[in-house]
Amino acid sequence: MLRRATSAAAVALLLSPVHALVRPDGVGRLPALGWNSWNAFGCDVDEEKVLTAANEMVNLGLKDLGYEYVNIDDCWSVKSGRNATTGRIIPDPTKFPDGIDGLAEKIHSLGLKIGIYSSAGWTTCAGYPASLGNETIDAETFAEWGIDYLKYDNCGVPPDWQDEYSYCVPDSGNPATNPNGTCPDLQNPAPAGYDWSKSKTAERYRRMRDALVAVQDKRTILFSLCDWGQADVNEWGAKTGNSWRMSGDISANWPRIATILNLNSFELNSVDFWGHNDPDMLEVGNGNLTLAENRAHFALWAAMKSPLIIGTALNALDSAHVSILSNKYLLSFHQDPLIGRPAYPYKWGYNPDWTFDPAHPAEYWSGPTSSGEVLIFMLNTESGNATRTAVWGEVPELKNRTSTAFQVTDAWTGSSLGCLKDGYSVELESHDVAVLVVKGEC
Repeated sequence: MLRRATSAAAVALLLSPVHALVRPDGVGRLPALGWNSWNAFGCDVDEEKVLTAANEMVNLGLKDLGYEYVNIDDCWSVKSGRNATTGRIIPDPTKFPDGIDGLAEKIHSLGLKIGIYSSAGWTTCAGYPASLGNETIDAETFAEWGIDYLKYDNCGVPPDWQDEYSYCVPDSGNPATNPNGTCPDLQNPAPAGYDWSKSKTAERYRRMRDALVAVQDKRTILFSLCDWGQADVNEWGAKTGNSWRMSGDISANWPRIATILNLNSFELNSVDFWGHNDPDMLEVGNGNLTLAENRAHFALWAAMKSPLIIGTALNALDSAHVSILSNKYLLSFHQDPLIGRPAYPYKWGYNPDWTFDPAHPAEYWSGPTSSGEVLIFMLNTESGNATRTAVWGEVPELKNRTSTAFQVTDAWTGSSLGCLKDGYSVELESHDVAVLVVKGEC
């Protein structure tokens, strides 16, 4: 079943009685919308590519829809080391001739925000200087540069900062490897009842949290933890960051997307205002994903109220993919100002309910909106066309209504499906999703 809930209501500046990291000016209250350089460019990142992405966010209308963060990932600094005098990380002068602060000014002039990357270790995943032991100077530097978002990875961890125990993140694509969400071959598991918030992993991330909070009178920097689901981060992530990675890395293929979706479907009770599970950046427009798979990927990430961080070259994105990223019904649900909880699975469909199956995650999801509408998601996890049926009497938000007929809109086309009694059936392509907006009774 879903994990024990971690409430994230906002009542204090840092750690509220309900254990949420609450930031000034609403930063991190809703899941982030933006772009990141890694999935498109890897280490081949520079100022021109980042500025191109920023300008395209404006030109494509994404900024007007709420996308705001333009994030630089790994490989932005001089690899040989820090400034010997100041101790600061040095931006690569070839890649970023105007420095990160100069680029930040250009991004801000477009009405957008800028993000940067580091790691809770001695080096980043690509071997560049990272922030463990230098949290204070790095937070001060990022604030002075005008940074608005920090993605904080989990590479370069020295031996004395390794956790005492191993933690199971059951995101293998092979159900036989991790049956029922377990890790039968896990080496040195923690004893029952172990408090992972006291682990060294949690402490590494808290150190940067504290450094960012210490500079937030100068600049509030959204803190995105990227610890790959380790150390039971779903239990302490909301106290530490604004979002937290709950799995290993994503890739642009359906099996990997389905695997992460399956895992996150069991971890959604930790999601609310101020804290969001992060199933990694979007692959919309990348690889050989079909248009149907792109739709399902985006729709379910929005349904889970995950950060929606685009990971493709925006100047090469075609109109069909832009349309997916721009869907007003999904973005409105994702950014609902009054309801922080995500959509939940209400029926697994292909499998019996609560089946852990990386190839066939839950197919029927629903969630409420503050405007009174209900979004219903029907996913076809099979390898061929299949019919899916939403029965109103099975949908948690509808089953206790006095009527059995509702006004329904197709979220992909925006077209009214009319007043539908009892439910709705649709034939879907392999790995496609139907998204229904259910309005008033009729």
